[in-house]
Amino acid sequence: MGTEGGNVRVIGGRYRLEAIIGRGGMGVIWRSSDTLLGRQVAVKELAVDETLSEDEAAQQRERMLREARAVAQLRHPNIIVVHDVVLHEGRPYIVMDLLDGGSLADRIARQGPVDPVEAARIGLALLGALRVAHAAGVLHRDLKPANVLLEAGTARVVLTDFGIAQVAGATTLTESGGFVGSPEYTAPERMSGGGAGAGADLWSLGALLCAALTGESPFRRDSLGGVLHAVVYEEIQPPPEAAPLLPVVRGLLERDPARRLGLDEAERLLRAYVATGATPQQAPPPGAYTPTRPDMPAVHRQKISTRVLLVAAALVAAAAGAVLAATALLAGRDGNTPQTPTSSASEPSRTGSASVSPTPTVTVTRSETRTATPRPTAPTGYRTVRDAKGFSLAVPEGFTRSLDGQRVFYMSPRRTFRIGVRVTGTQEGGPAAAQRRAAADGPSTNPGYRDGKVTDTSHDGHDAALWEFTWDGFSTSEGARRTIDLCWEEGGRMYDVWVSAPVSRIDEARAYFDAAVDTFAPSAG
Repeated sequence: MGTEGGNVRVIGGRYRLEAIIGRGGMGVIWRSSDTLLGRQVAVKELAVDETLSEDEAAQQRERMLREARAVAQLRHPNIIVVHDVVLHEGRPYIVMDLLDGGSLADRIARQGPVDPVEAARIGLALLGALRVAHAAGVLHRDLKPANVLLEAGTARVVLTDFGIAQVAGATTLTESGGFVGSPEYTAPERMSGGGAGAGADLWSLGALLCAALTGESPFRRDSLGGVLHAVVYEEIQPPPEAAPLLPVVRGLLERDPARRLGLDEAERLLRAYVATGATPQQAPPPGAYTPTRPDMPAVHRQKISTRVLLVAAALVAAAAGAVLAATALLAGRDGNTPQTPTSSASEPSRTGSASVSPTPTVTVTRSETRTATPRPTAPTGYRTVRDAKGFSLAVPEGFTRSLDGQRVFYMSPRRTFRIGVRVTGTQEGGPAAAQRRAAADGPSTNPGYRDGKVTDTSHDGHDAALWEFTWDGFSTSEGARRTIDLCWEEGGRMYDVWVSAPVSRIDEARAYFDAAVDTFAPSAG
């Protein structure tokens, strides 16, 4: 039953959960003992949405585990070390380093804001962590003071809780009126329901720097609706305390992701300030920091306002009896490409963790009755295709079909995003062996192949393997791409589903991957 000695639980046959040291919307953090290696660790018990059907809950757990395993591959001194991922009695757990020290949020609550030099030092550490994560196709999605740990005695800054703030395959503002994330630190492109890439983490860093310097986010308001309005609509006024780092803060808090300060420039400016005490002045991009620019299409302005009102209305509904549910999730995916046939196609995964959150991750949803279905229906903006190769799945509107031997592709215009499917007979050794054979051939089939990783996992109760890698694309114009490939056997067939996309647009690719995998169904044909 996972217990030992009264109420003390043991998970994974080795991790003894001893005391709760943190609690938030994403789950509970336990101080634990690794009885096998005789060391103390932190174990995060992830929250699972109790309103989901059994099938939906299983899919949610699989996504969380895939994401956790992928983050476990990240190695950087400013990223939490993930030792293990465990599924115990239907609930996911993440085993991490146990750090002596609290979060940045704890420090601000106890001692007040930090000085500009310390804020710049923290910012540089977080940029280093994000650089490694983004290069591996991992987005954080919930960068805030509560997810930044400060190790006692070393001054080391450690980023935790990757990928948990957004339901995989969903936008931040959902069609049902729900909000997922930490609103005071969430980028406006996510608020408005659009695709969000690595730049969304940089916006969150800008809000975090303001919080470190003043004690609170510049978007803190009395209600969630007020926060959303401030993020996507009000004029942004960086606080006076941010003056020493103003070019960095203003550059990061640029609403247009295309004009937002990039990681390299933010790092250069912060290093210059730490070295000289004066930040080099940089004019903000044209049109920055205004709620609605003249060049912003009216339909886009209306979309932003409509979604803000939608969430505000959801809050009123919540007060009248809607459900407030704190949900922790992890997301992630990537894909393969069409031009050169490969011997096999397959897929990968990720995670992070630790500390009490004074600004909880919030999910607001309307109460509704859910009924179990064999497969989720196509999300808004997708269509269900029934392919002659013997399967059906949801693909985004506008994607067109292409055939390359045994491989079927559904591709976006200009082939920026490529969803691939391959159906074959079973193979010797099953999905894991097939994926590892494909990974071994990776350098010969994918130019510039690197960061390849095959992880054993499951899909709808079937043994599966996830292969994830970065490569250079088939032409210099494509640039670096990330591929996520899931392979499993079912009904005497082997199925391979993958998505390939530019590294900089991995968040969109993950949404496509999740929709494809979650809605995929074998069929006769």
